[in-house]
Amino acid sequence: MTPMTPQRFAQIVDAYGADPRRWPEGERASACAFAAARPHEAQPRLDAAAALDACLAADTVEAPGRALQRRIVASAHVPTRGWATGARSTRWWLPGAALAGAGVAGLVAGAMAMSSVMMMSGEPTSTLHEPSSSYLSTGFGTSGEEGGVQ
Repeated sequence: MTPMTPQRFAQIVDAYGADPRRWPEGERASACAFAAARPHEAQPRLDAAAALDACLAADTVEAPGRALQRRIVASAHVPTRGWATGARSTRWWLPGAALAGAGVAGLVAGAMAMSSVMMMSGEPTSTLHEPSSSYLSTGFGTSGEEGGVQ
């Protein structure tokens, strides 16, 4: 059991109230021992917390009246059915746009991945300026050195 400091005791009582059953389980024994060992410090804080606990416990909330219930129901938006009315008509394109956006994101990610692979493999990313010999041969003919494509 770690010793309780006056600051920590004050934090516990301020946060959880005067009832030790609401205090954190891991610190409850230390806080109770602190209150018993130093009543001149603990009791004024416990009394103030008990008064606040009593005020909070005495507060009640009335059940909503019929008039309030009617106003809430009347102000609620009732969704309409069909494509041509209400908010649904302005949002019919959202699923298609989401699918198109996912496709574009996939294309960009694939292009970036292939660019990275090409850079790491040592192959040129552009064959316009520096052709590689592997690009000059095909399965139907010979390479440029043997009289095929120049």
